[in-house]
Amino acid sequence: MVASPQATPEHEFETQDLLINVGPQHPSTHGVFRMVLTIDGEVVKDVVPYIGYLHRGAEKLCETMDFRQGIGFMDRTEYLAAHNAELSYVMAVEALAGLEVPERAQWIRTILCELNRLSSHFMFLGAFGIDVGVFGTPFIYAWREREAIIDLFEEISGDRMMYAYFRPGGLAWDVPLNFKERVREVLKSTRQGIRDFDELLTQNEIFRARTEGIGYISAEDAIDWGMSGPSIRASGVPLDVRRDEPYLKYAELDFDVIVGENGDVFDRYYCRMLEMHESVKIIEQCLERLQPGLIVPDKMPRMLRAAPGEVYIRTEAPRGEYGIYMVSKGGNRPYRLKVRSACLSNLQALRQMSVDQYIADAIIVLGSIDIVLSEVDR
Repeated sequence: MVASPQATPEHEFETQDLLINVGPQHPSTHGVFRMVLTIDGEVVKDVVPYIGYLHRGAEKLCETMDFRQGIGFMDRTEYLAAHNAELSYVMAVEALAGLEVPERAQWIRTILCELNRLSSHFMFLGAFGIDVGVFGTPFIYAWREREAIIDLFEEISGDRMMYAYFRPGGLAWDVPLNFKERVREVLKSTRQGIRDFDELLTQNEIFRARTEGIGYISAEDAIDWGMSGPSIRASGVPLDVRRDEPYLKYAELDFDVIVGENGDVFDRYYCRMLEMHESVKIIEQCLERLQPGLIVPDKMPRMLRAAPGEVYIRTEAPRGEYGIYMVSKGGNRPYRLKVRSACLSNLQALRQMSVDQYIADAIIVLGSIDIVLSEVDR
């Protein structure tokens, strides 16, 4: 006798969200940064960022140093654009101490800050290319162009990363006699490097498919999160301190503020690409106007002292608004120093840009913000 088959009971399948830990030691986090992803299959449902692994107390340490010694801590806070970090700090000191910076020093500062913007953006392009999956070619291209700029910085300051070249009142010393020729030589290489990246990434169909429409953030949300730099301009907000609150010689220069339309990963990449053309344009104008002269005021005291007061100075660093809030109670050191980090503010929008994206897309969303962890943690 053949037994009749039994009815198969229906099973209810349950899904369970998984937690994926990325970092703090992971190449895609660009430093000692950790994010915990809650995922449903391949889709990100939540992101919890963890910072502080690189906190060194730079702000408090500056309060124990005189005004000149604090410059070194700014270098180590924004190490990919140390000239830009130094600038905000020395401008805050100058505002408190009532120092007038000579014309020549202002033109040289402008040139070096824009060169540092170029070297920083090249570093972004190389690392971001690897994040997206274009293997190692972008990094080699970026390192080649960045090396030429850093070689020039070494000739000027004696150092390749921590320059400590800006001083309250001007510069540590004058630039070499062949400064103009060397800068033009570097710019020639830089133009070719930008063209190479356009061909390698911008015109790459796979790169476009991986970045367009990913990590969207609206202009309103970007403003609410306090974003700045290319990260907010990619969402269509024309915010640029160089134009809105001109400092150094930017008010006398002709340049465009690059804005995007879609607020996605591709626009954050492409805004930086176009900004590099503007930086080259700015540097060329500065070279035409650079004349011999003083690099510090005639009568600089050996020990700089500032009157009691407080000041907030902000500049347009490669990643956005880099601000210094400084309080003086008189004397030769800050009573209180606070760094307004563009990276920290931009990083706050990470969760909103990453939720409902794929895991692989969350990595390139983080890369598109272009964070420097020592600036985030300080």
